[in-house]
Amino acid sequence: MENYAFEVCANSVESCLAAQAGGANRVELCAGIPEGGTTPSYGDMAVARESLKETRLHVIIRPRGGDFLYSPLEQRIMLKDIGLARKLGADGVVFGCLTAEGDVDLPLMRQLMEAAEGMSVTFHRAFDVCRNPQQALEDIIGLGCHRILTSGQQPTAEQGIPLLKELQQQADGRIILLAGCGVNESNIARIAQETGIREFHFSAREQVESGMLYRNPQVSMGGTVCIEEYRRPLTTCKRVSQTIAALNNDAPQAKPLE
Repeated sequence: MENYAFEVCANSVESCLAAQAGGANRVELCAGIPEGGTTPSYGDMAVARESLKETRLHVIIRPRGGDFLYSPLEQRIMLKDIGLARKLGADGVVFGCLTAEGDVDLPLMRQLMEAAEGMSVTFHRAFDVCRNPQQALEDIIGLGCHRILTSGQQPTAEQGIPLLKELQQQADGRIILLAGCGVNESNIARIAQETGIREFHFSAREQVESGMLYRNPQVSMGGTVCIEEYRRPLTTCKRVSQTIAALNNDAPQAKPLE
């Protein structure tokens, strides 16, 4: 049986626990999922660390949505958040920084890597909007990152199979590629077979209805932005285990993770 690893993008502590129950090796804890993930709160990090016993905890370090060109003020925030994640016992952190020209911001990344020394580091999907993915791969390897989360610079990892396969061959075991975005029960086996990638990132979420009995549909907390107030997406144990089972007929054997 292939030695696969499974990471769940968890939007809450509740989703973290569902990921653990479903057999995930690792979670990436995020807030701000509609923006692509932002740094979670102190409380989320602390309670996730207290609650996860079998599954490793990685925390995204991203002070805002939008691009990955960070101001000096935002850089200070990221350094503080890495320190907080370390203090709370996170196993790893997830970040990525680019220059205005679309290259990996090597000076800033080196600062963040120094702050994260001893923790596992994933360069996140900032990689998917960089100018030259082949050069970025070499730069990220040189920085000492443990893995790159990527959809192959396409909207989904399934659409990005051609580049994912090319990058997996270029990496040649020097760094882990973590295929993510749109990975689910129906396509994970195909992505694995066609790319050779062995680590997968997915959310396995379902919509959960609010317990509110009284509802006021005239008011939205998003103001002019339409937000569903009475349903929320949560990772479910069932979907995590189904996604893993779609790749492994038997229960996956957790491999040592960095």
